[in-house]
Amino acid sequence: MGTTPSVTAGRGGSSALPPGGDGQEEIPEALTPEELAAQWEEEKPPAAGPLANAASSLVVLAVGLGALALSVSMGLGTPEKPEPGLWPFLTSCVMVALAIFQLVWGRHNRDAEKFTRMSFAPLTGLATLAAMVALMPVIGFEIPSLILCTIWMKFLGSETWRSTLLISTIVVAAFYGIFVLALGTSIPHLF
Repeated sequence: MGTTPSVTAGRGGSSALPPGGDGQEEIPEALTPEELAAQWEEEKPPAAGPLANAASSLVVLAVGLGALALSVSMGLGTPEKPEPGLWPFLTSCVMVALAIFQLVWGRHNRDAEKFTRMSFAPLTGLATLAAMVALMPVIGFEIPSLILCTIWMKFLGSETWRSTLLISTIVVAAFYGIFVLALGTSIPHLF
């Protein structure tokens, strides 16, 4: 009967192999919190200046004011009998208030990052979401939702094609099961 040799563990010379490993890979040593903070400081993108902070605040302010106008045009109603524009109105008010706060007091913030290629990812997300909302009344929610999940997972989230297609299909099937079959909502659907 053979015995398993003892394995030393710890920072100073672990000979334990990772599951499925062949011993050829080097395991990185754990960093202290100070070392990790220094590494993050070196890797972070350059800081944005006051002009970029003001510009981003103005964009948020413009979107908030536009949403505010659209929500008022939908009708607000009262708290007892709300109309479709009430919650978008309240959300738009918060958005406008935060944009003004950032514009006045936050323009010297040093934590804001400079605009990079990844700064356009939220715009891509917003555009695909708007396209989904526009297509839902025409062709139902299943196909636009599947396309939206695929774009977000593969191109914005850099997932593999296998996980993208699998999870996107499961999400759409779950939404169909919850909103169409279980709750019987009037959401536009194909099947």
